[in-house]
Amino acid sequence: MDLRSKIILISGPTASGKSSLAIKIAKKINGEIINADSMQVYKQLKILSARPDLKQFQKIRHHLYGFHDVKKNFSTGDWLKLVNKTIKNVQKRKRIPILVGGTGLYFKALTDGLVKIPKISLKLRNQIRNMQKKLGQKKFYEKLLKLDPLLKGKINPTDSQRSIRAYEVKKFTKKSLYEWFKNTKSNFLEADFLKVYIDYPRQELIGRINIRTKEMIESGAIKEVKNFIKLKVRKDKSANKAIGVMEIKDFLNKEKDLEQIKEKIAIKTRQYAKRQSTWARGNMMSWIKLKPKDINKFLKKI
Repeated sequence: MDLRSKIILISGPTASGKSSLAIKIAKKINGEIINADSMQVYKQLKILSARPDLKQFQKIRHHLYGFHDVKKNFSTGDWLKLVNKTIKNVQKRKRIPILVGGTGLYFKALTDGLVKIPKISLKLRNQIRNMQKKLGQKKFYEKLLKLDPLLKGKINPTDSQRSIRAYEVKKFTKKSLYEWFKNTKSNFLEADFLKVYIDYPRQELIGRINIRTKEMIESGAIKEVKNFIKLKVRKDKSANKAIGVMEIKDFLNKEKDLEQIKEKIAIKTRQYAKRQSTWARGNMMSWIKLKPKDINKFLKKI
């Protein structure tokens, strides 16, 4: 498998061993690793985001890890600008870019382009959300298709989040979300990518998540959250969504004991992994689905 002209994308649910696979590939093909995880960009969230450690950074050159302040939001658009530039710089040095992470929207923006929809007023967004709650998803979806017939067959009828987004876009811009996406392009061709998704069996993944949760606590996650609290990060900032922040705050406030927060973190991480898998089924159909037992076979082909 000749990868000299490729951009390699590695995704999978949390705790599936993405970083480990990326390093093994990078060693074989003279690659450099680029972050595609929305929480690993934050410099103050090393442990909770499971950022690669110093030993891994020393073995292989890494990019876009731990550079952004938790007090500032970081959007998919911000990441896309930086990653397009980083990929080109890596290729200029005759190295192979390997993007690794669990943020599906980052990969979608890279491969399909990012839709630049005008900012929609909060008042309208709240009105539409309230309407969806009042009607229920089934009736709301029917109303959406009356407003925007182009979306028939394009959005899952049970996907409330995308339905709401499509409704507000059409209402505000008078243009279908489908049309916005149709006219959006990536900076790269589809043939430029080798896309790999680690498809971990659910029960094995749960075991790995439990081990990771325990290791995070032992490695200093509580101290990391203590330092995070001292920064007085505003509630509307994305970094607050990192799994473990709220749970450890509860422990520090003596609302829950250590075993309870470990269990809560593990449960939330399992739920997140499930959402990642659901995203992959709907948006990563063309990716190579790699079972853990097939990783060594895959590496030999490179």
